[in-house]
Amino acid sequence: MHHMPRFHIPQKKTTARDMTTGPILLHMVRFAVPLLLGNVFQLLYNTVDTVVVGNFVSTQALAAVGSTTMIVNLIVFFFNGLSLGSTVIIGQSYGAKDQDALHTAVETTMAMTFLTGVLFTIIGVLMVDPMLRFMSTPEDVFPEAGIYLRIYFSGISGLMIYNMGSGILRAVGDSRRPLYFLIFTSVMNIILDLFFVLALGLGITGVGYATILSQFVSAFLVLRLLTKTNDIYRLEWKDLRLHLPTFGRILAIGMPAAIQSTITAFSNVFVQSYVNVFGSSAMAGWSCYNKLDQFIYLPMHSMASSATTFVSQNIGAKQDERARKGTFHAIALTLLITAAVSTTLFIFAGPATRFFSQDESVIAYSSLFIHTNVFFLLPNVVNHVLAGALRGRGDSKAPMFIMLACFVGIRQIYLFTATRLIANTPVIVGLGYPVGWSTCCIVELTYYYLRYFRHRK
Repeated sequence: MHHMPRFHIPQKKTTARDMTTGPILLHMVRFAVPLLLGNVFQLLYNTVDTVVVGNFVSTQALAAVGSTTMIVNLIVFFFNGLSLGSTVIIGQSYGAKDQDALHTAVETTMAMTFLTGVLFTIIGVLMVDPMLRFMSTPEDVFPEAGIYLRIYFSGISGLMIYNMGSGILRAVGDSRRPLYFLIFTSVMNIILDLFFVLALGLGITGVGYATILSQFVSAFLVLRLLTKTNDIYRLEWKDLRLHLPTFGRILAIGMPAAIQSTITAFSNVFVQSYVNVFGSSAMAGWSCYNKLDQFIYLPMHSMASSATTFVSQNIGAKQDERARKGTFHAIALTLLITAAVSTTLFIFAGPATRFFSQDESVIAYSSLFIHTNVFFLLPNVVNHVLAGALRGRGDSKAPMFIMLACFVGIRQIYLFTATRLIANTPVIVGLGYPVGWSTCCIVELTYYYLRYFRHRK
C-alpha cells in the first residue's frame, strides 16, 4: 500500500544535497570541506585540554589527559561506528526518495541515541579505575587521569547526541550546519578552559567541566535544529520510538563498524600500556604525537564520511558505476592532501610539539614518534576511505574483519614478539601502528577488487 509523505517540502528550501546527479568530485569536495572543518573543531575539544594542561598545569596532567584518550575512544568509537548504520540507512532512503522510510530511520536513530547515552554514561564511570590499572598508569598520573575521565563520562551523552544528530544531517548531504555549531561550542570550550584553569585554578577538573558543558550546548543546538526544521528529515517527538525492522537494519550495518572501532580502540589501550613503561615523559610525548597525528587523519576521515554518503545515495538510486568512480576520486584526492600534510609535520615536528609542552624530553619523544610513523599514514588513507565506501554499500562486515585482523591481531602479534625478540624501545613500539596499517591496505584493496571491481559490467 502506498503511503503519502507526511508533509511536502519545496525543493528550493532544502538544505540537503542530492549526490546522485552532477559532477562527482565537486559533490564530494563540497560535502567534505565543511566536514573537514567540523572535524578540526571537534578535535579542538580535547586538543585544547591538552594545550592548557601541558602549559599551565603539569607534565603529569598532560600525560593524564593523553592517556585517557584511549579509554574515552572505547565508548566514543563504538557509538560512532553504530551511527554509521543510521547514516547509511538514511542516505539510502534519501537516494531512493523514500520519505516515510527516512522519517522512520531518523526517529529510530534518536531513540537509540537517548537509550545508549544513559547506558554508556554508567559504563564509562564504572570502568575508570579498572581501565587505568589495566593500562599500567603510573601512580603520579593516576589521580588526575581518574578525575578527568569521571567528569568526561558524566557528560558523554552530550557528545553522543551531537554526533548522531550531525550524522543525520550528513546522511542527507548537509555538512555545513554541524560545522557552525562546532565552531561556536569549540570557541566556548577554549574560553571556559582558560577561565576554569587560569582564573579559578581548577586544574584538570576545570578542563573536564569545560569540555562537557560545551558538548551539552552542541547537543542542544543540533536537537533544536532537527525538531524545528521544515525539511524532510525533521524529528517529530510524538513519533520517537525504536521501529524494530529499521533498528535491525541499523544494527546490521552499524554493529560491525562499532565492534571493529571498539576492539581497535581496546587494542590501542594495549599499545598505550607498552608506552607507559617508558615513564611520564614518554607518555606525554606519545600524547603530543597522537594529537598531531589526529589532525593528519582529518582529511581521510572527512572523505571517508563523504564516500559513505555519496555511495549510499547512489546505491539507493541504483547507480553502481557512479558509486565506484566516487570511491576512487575520494582515495586519490585524500592521498595527495595527506602526503602534503605529513611532509609538513615531518619537517616541523619539534615546533609543532611545543604547542603542547616546553619540556625538552617530551618534545624529543614526540618528534621521534612523528618521524617514525607519519608517512605510513598514506596506506591508512586507503583503509579508511575504502571502508567508508564499502559501508555506504551496506557491506560493513568485510571492513570490520579486515581491520580487526590487521589493526588488532597483526599489531598485537608484532608488539609482543618485536619487544621481546628485537628490542623494547620507543621506536619499536611506535612501529606497531604502521605494521597494522600497511597490512590492512593490501588486504582491503584485494577484497574490493575481487568483490566489486573485477566483475563489473
